[in-house]
Amino acid sequence: MNELTQKLIMGWNPWVCAEAPSQYTPWAEALKRYKNYLIKVAGDDGYRDETITSYTSRVRILERWISEKKIQLYYSYQFDENIVEQFLEYVWLDRDNSIRTRNNYLVWLKHFANFLIERHLISVNPTDNIKAIKRRETTKNRDVIPENVLSRIHAYLEEKNKFYLLACSVLHYLFIRPKEMSYIKVGDINIEKSTIVIHGDHAKNHNDAVVTIPDHVLKLMIELEIFKAPGNYYLFSKSFRPGKEYASEKCFRDWWVRHVRQDLKLPSEYKFYSLKDTGITNMLRANADILTVRDQARHSSILITDQYTPKDIKQANPYIIRYQGAL
Repeated sequence: MNELTQKLIMGWNPWVCAEAPSQYTPWAEALKRYKNYLIKVAGDDGYRDETITSYTSRVRILERWISEKKIQLYYSYQFDENIVEQFLEYVWLDRDNSIRTRNNYLVWLKHFANFLIERHLISVNPTDNIKAIKRRETTKNRDVIPENVLSRIHAYLEEKNKFYLLACSVLHYLFIRPKEMSYIKVGDINIEKSTIVIHGDHAKNHNDAVVTIPDHVLKLMIELEIFKAPGNYYLFSKSFRPGKEYASEKCFRDWWVRHVRQDLKLPSEYKFYSLKDTGITNMLRANADILTVRDQARHSSILITDQYTPKDIKQANPYIIRYQGAL
């Protein structure tokens, strides 16, 4: 009787056990299977690196919430709508996140629930009746970093970490995305032509491309003796120096948050990726041809590039100024 009572307290259900024994799988085992699944998918290039990192992080936060709040979740079938709603409230309200973050967690929970259903660990998707919260439509906010702040960042990195200064320069002047940067090898750089090859396997649009290196960025590479490293070395390995080992794009963001932003007391709106947006905006402000900027940024359309054009530098069309019709 004591054993049965304890099992019932922990959520044991004799009907679930008899009719769908797989749903009686311990919750810890179900989570372990999901984490192993993510590792396997990552190894087979099934998802983008950012997706794997994001999903893995959310699993950890779910585990921490269950532990800290002492949520009674012992078997897989107990993962129901009530649990999902409580977790989303925790993510949004307790952790003081945005509506966007809350909605992103819901998307992940739907993916996780589908994983459990496909393996017969639950019978009903607990997210089916939970909707994303609608947000007021706004235009994309470009976090442009002012020139005086860019100067402070440059001076700080000149003294603190010149290799990270090179990483910032590659993002700011070459518009190469952090994931693409993490895969650049020394052999991808052509000194004579002042170019870097971006391989389609790691590019956002999956197309091979060549981008131009400004003279001052190439001089920084030479100063840092980048080209003394073998061609098969990653440009940004450990400590952002050339090396054999691959370093995830996450290292760029982490160093920015822990050092640049903290030491210079920058607002959270100034992110590492803001350097790319700022670089495109400043190049357009310097009257660079929009097609040149589009090609360097590898935008699929000139309309995308135009989103970065500051409204205060857009000029009236001289033809229309002089035009006069019959009316």
